[in-house]
Amino acid sequence: MKLNELHDNDGATKNRMRVGRGIGSGKGKTAGRGVKGQKARTGVSIKGFEGGQMPLHRRLPKRGFNNLYATDLNEVNLGRVQQAIDAGRLEAGATVTIETLIAAGLCARARDGVKLLGVGELTAKVSFEVTRASKSAVEAVEKAGGTVTVTYGDGVSTRGKPARVVA
Repeated sequence: MKLNELHDNDGATKNRMRVGRGIGSGKGKTAGRGVKGQKARTGVSIKGFEGGQMPLHRRLPKRGFNNLYATDLNEVNLGRVQQAIDAGRLEAGATVTIETLIAAGLCARARDGVKLLGVGELTAKVSFEVTRASKSAVEAVEKAGGTVTVTYGDGVSTRGKPARVVA
């Protein structure tokens, strides 16, 4: 067997139909497109048209809501903070902010801030500066001897209100 002897099996390939080549060809005149109208032309797609009736996609109600003012926060659990302290990625005495959390690998990027959640145990005395904190997280941090400073926003609020600092 040589390269110039290679070929497909008989009947494996078929020549394409050349349309519009006369009445005798079987696909002449309208070239298999029927007759007249928009759909007989090339490059036309009439999707969702129901003959003048109100289309289905306009009859159905719109659903959902995208809040322009929603905040996208990083959620950090106290258990993960304690693991980072045990591993030496965070200092127990230092103030924990979004920058230190990113450096420790607990958050990928800053987003709109951090919410501190109370899942897990915290034994180290740590002070936090976060955007928001759950009640259980604040209680757990204060029980361990630390403090939580909660700032709503970054000083420049998107809603026109100044940021509130809750100590």
